[in-house]
Amino acid sequence: MPDENLIAKYISPLSPLPTGASRNGSLTTPVACILFDVYGTLFISGSGDIGTAEKRTRHLSELTCLLERYHIPGTGRDLLDALFERIKNEHVRIRKTGIEHPEVDIVHIWKYVLGRMPDKRLRAFAAEFEMIANPVFPMPHLEDLLAACRRKGILMGIISNAQFYTPLLFEWFCKASLGKLGFSEDLLFFSYQYGQAKPSSFLFELAQNRLILKGINNRAVLYLGNDMLNDIYPADSVGFQTALFAGDARSLRWRKDDLRCTDLTPDLIVTDLNQIVDALPDSN
Repeated sequence: MPDENLIAKYISPLSPLPTGASRNGSLTTPVACILFDVYGTLFISGSGDIGTAEKRTRHLSELTCLLERYHIPGTGRDLLDALFERIKNEHVRIRKTGIEHPEVDIVHIWKYVLGRMPDKRLRAFAAEFEMIANPVFPMPHLEDLLAACRRKGILMGIISNAQFYTPLLFEWFCKASLGKLGFSEDLLFFSYQYGQAKPSSFLFELAQNRLILKGINNRAVLYLGNDMLNDIYPADSVGFQTALFAGDARSLRWRKDDLRCTDLTPDLIVTDLNQIVDALPDSN
């Protein structure tokens, strides 16, 4: 695991940007499990979401300095060009196998782009790159929400377009592992581990099957995310209750121009994580 001190220099507070949205809707069934998105939902994402660094160029000088510290030739622009060209090629290759929404393992991508490098050093480089390209910070009331779910005995899990460093965010910022924060290990679904990304329903179907084995039916599951297409659409398709997090303008995605979202309405819209706890129906 990349050392916490390695990324400390990149951490600076971020605050949500107002969206103009307001809390709306309600949940009709008692919730036994909450599954979360990560970027733009539990963590503020400086670039709006994971994987959007290709559209950003303001960090080029920092990336060039990163290369220099790791004694890697080239510039920040060279690095981004090589990175996204490789990701693009991998997506093309994976789609040929029949996967509509492919996901790469960023470690494998960096191994190709950077060449031979000790695994620990390569992972450190990848983590630093991500913190430069996509700075993150906990969403307000994140730990309050997790603590409330623990008190109420609500199972917690994650379905996220993610990489190896995504679960480390909780250790870096909350000073505890996912398990100690209350997340169930068998309900963690990170896209890089499965080669498929949202909005595919694949990870949601996996979660659905795991929860059925626990005796939890679809409507007793709530999925919280900030994107109508990537989050609400696949969660709704498997029958979960849905909550759209509309608390940060950087990451809120209504997707009104996408036909899959035209007639789609989340069960609940919240603008603060604390509103989730307040909206949970009484199980008695």
